[in-house]
Amino acid sequence: MNFLMCSVGRRGELLKDFRSSIASGSKIIATDLSPYAPALYFADKYYIVPPITDSDYLDNLQEICRKEKINAITTFIDPEIEILSAHRCEFEQLGVEVLAPYEQTAKCCFDKYLMFQYLFEKGIPTVMTWGSIDDFEAALKNKKVSFPVFVKPRKGSGSVGARKIADLGCLKKAVQEDDSLIIQEYMNCTDLDADVYIDTISHQAVSAFSKRKLETRIGGASKTVSFKDEKLFEFIRQICSAFKFNGPVDMDFFYHDGQYYLSEINPRFGGAYLHAYGAGVDFIRLIENNLRGIENEPLFGNYDDNVVMMMYDSVVIKKI
Repeated sequence: MNFLMCSVGRRGELLKDFRSSIASGSKIIATDLSPYAPALYFADKYYIVPPITDSDYLDNLQEICRKEKINAITTFIDPEIEILSAHRCEFEQLGVEVLAPYEQTAKCCFDKYLMFQYLFEKGIPTVMTWGSIDDFEAALKNKKVSFPVFVKPRKGSGSVGARKIADLGCLKKAVQEDDSLIIQEYMNCTDLDADVYIDTISHQAVSAFSKRKLETRIGGASKTVSFKDEKLFEFIRQICSAFKFNGPVDMDFFYHDGQYYLSEINPRFGGAYLHAYGAGVDFIRLIENNLRGIENEPLFGNYDDNVVMMMYDSVVIKKI
C-alpha cells in the first residue's frame, strides 16, 4: 500500500508512526509547499508542490498518485480537506481512497457557524454560538448569555484568533476589527477531545480514543491523559451517524454538569493522535484493512485509563 500525505509540515512523528505500522513494502509519499517542512524527511519520497490555492495544485497531486501508484491520500491541514473531498471521484478513478469526509460534511466542519446550525438542527448538544453581534446582543438582552464569552474565526484553523472576551465593549471592538469572528458561550469546564476512526466501507465509527487536555498550545493539546466513558462513546456514535466521514477525525468536547457538548470537528488526523497510537489504538492498521476490502469491527475502549502524553521539541538536520 502506498500513502500520499499532503501538507505534512511538522507532523514527522505521525509519519514515523505510519512507518511502524504499515506492511512491509508499503511506501509513504509526502508533499509540502516548502522544502523546510521537517516531516518531508520521514517519508520514502517527497514532492515540493504549489500552494493549495494554485490552479495547478490538483493536477500535481493526481500526477503524483499515478506516478507513485498511490492507494490512499490524506492531508494534515484543514483548508485542503475540502479540496480532496470535492475531487473524490477523480481520485477514485485513479484507484485512490480519499481519507477525508464527503463534500458537504467537509464544508460543514470547516465553517464553524454552519456546523453549529447543523448540530442545533439535529439536536446534538453543542456550544451556543452567534454569527453576528446583533444576534448576540439580543441574546444578552434576554439574559440567555453572559460575559465572558469566547470568539474565534468562522473558518479559522489551529486556534488562531480564538480568545476569551470580558465585556461588550471589547467584543464590539474585536468584531469590528475582524468580521469573520463568531461568538460562543464561554465553557468554564473540562476540555477534552477524541480521535475517532470511521470505517471507509461501513461508514460507521469503529474506534475512539478519548483524552482530557492538561495543557494546550496554539494548534492543539500538548499534554493529555486518557480516559474511557461509554457515555462519550455513545455520543460519538450519535455524532458520526449525522455526518458522512471517511477515515480519521478529531473531535473536541466540553463536559459540564454530566453532559458532553461537541465543540468542533477536524476531519483528519489530529495533532494529538500520537497519544492514541502510543496507547495502542492503531488507526493505520484500520486504514490498511479498509484498503484491502476488509470492514473493521467496532472496538471501543481497547486502551488503558490514565496514560499520559507529553509533547516535546525535536529537530531535523538535513542537507538539501
